[in-house]
Amino acid sequence: MAWFIKTEKFKQETKSLSFQEKDYFLQQHKDWIKLKRSLGIEIFSGYLINQNKLPGGGGLLILKSKSYQEARKIILKDPMIANNLVNWELHEVISVDKDLSELS
Repeated sequence: MAWFIKTEKFKQETKSLSFQEKDYFLQQHKDWIKLKRSLGIEIFSGYLINQNKLPGGGGLLILKSKSYQEARKIILKDPMIANNLVNWELHEVISVDKDLSELS
């Protein structure tokens, strides 16, 4: 098993959505994370803030998966991606000093 990190930022069109619309999609994302955890997937999601604790840096998702292809298949179902609200990238993490399985 390997660890993967997905980073994302709202698309310009997404930034223009109303608070209620954004909140709706964020709640879908939170529910999706809970579902993945209930299925035994090790996953963490959060948003990035600056030194003044203000959001705007985007989002971060960390998950454990067998392969890049499997991780990608999982995150493509994230409501933020499925609804085309974010620009995103997926990367596998390779540790330089320890086995990442120790983090579990």
